[in-house]
Amino acid sequence: MTTRQTIQAITLPVGKRLMFLPEHFGELHLAVEFAVYNHTQALAKEYTGGLWQYRELSNGGAYMRPDTERRWQIQCATNGYQGEMSSDALGITATLFALSHLSFRYQGHPDGNKLAEHFHWLRDFALDHEEATEIFAAID
Repeated sequence: MTTRQTIQAITLPVGKRLMFLPEHFGELHLAVEFAVYNHTQALAKEYTGGLWQYRELSNGGAYMRPDTERRWQIQCATNGYQGEMSSDALGITATLFALSHLSFRYQGHPDGNKLAEHFHWLRDFALDHEEATEIFAAID
């Protein structure tokens, strides 16, 4: 029987945020950033912008999350999911959507494979998240 190691997430300090997106997503970093914002708006109608935290995972993954501790009402048009999520779960969900969609759009691009790898690393982290049920119901 194999045991899965717990994946840790750390929030980057402001001084290290500038290179976060390019280091993780290469040339596609702006596409990822805008896609996360757009998916957040689509999922949480109350979202109107704001500051974000960048989080790195011990397995190599990364994600963005709104820099607030509020809870969000979520509606997912693609599968009918409705529920409530923390900012962390919303960030994970929006980042998973962004990475999934962009990985198909940029198949064959030199950085396209990075997007697919990051999707799987973040998905592995989400499996043990306290709101895993909500995250996976939304992305299903």
